[in-house]
Amino acid sequence: MLPSTDSRKDRCETLQAAGDHASLWYYPLVTGGVPRVTRNAILIYAARFSPSFRLKNWMYHWVGAKVSPYAVIGLGVILDIFFPHLITIEEDATIGYNTTILAHEFMRHTWRRGPVRICQNVTVGANCTILPGVIIGENATVSAMSLVNRDVPPGAFVGGVPIRLLNHE
Repeated sequence: MLPSTDSRKDRCETLQAAGDHASLWYYPLVTGGVPRVTRNAILIYAARFSPSFRLKNWMYHWVGAKVSPYAVIGLGVILDIFFPHLITIEEDATIGYNTTILAHEFMRHTWRRGPVRICQNVTVGANCTILPGVIIGENATVSAMSLVNRDVPPGAFVGGVPIRLLNHE
């Protein structure tokens, strides 16, 4: 079991849908509009397939994500297209193939957004999903195909759906 910390949801802002339909229907009202989301989508999807880390990190900076010049973001990784400015990836973090980093969750009548912080020297395996409000502490490792739905303590090794503690330094 992972140690109890502040809930990731405590770091998120939860809001009501802007109308009577599913909250995602109103995304242009809460994300800065269709042109901004279109620009973000084009750059983030281009970065997803770029083999150049420098070019990829430049594209992430262009959409507002805070990515260290020495972070390594693997092929197929996708950052949140609605709120990329809420994502921070620190120095020497490695994000594995096809991982998704979300800074938002749209539910039927509500939606939430929150910051994601991936600290220094973190390794995230392939095919993971990281939810909004999560902090992955320094030197932590997330095994492949994991759902990161809560904070990961520094130095921890976690994995599974949802994550559980596998080992701690």
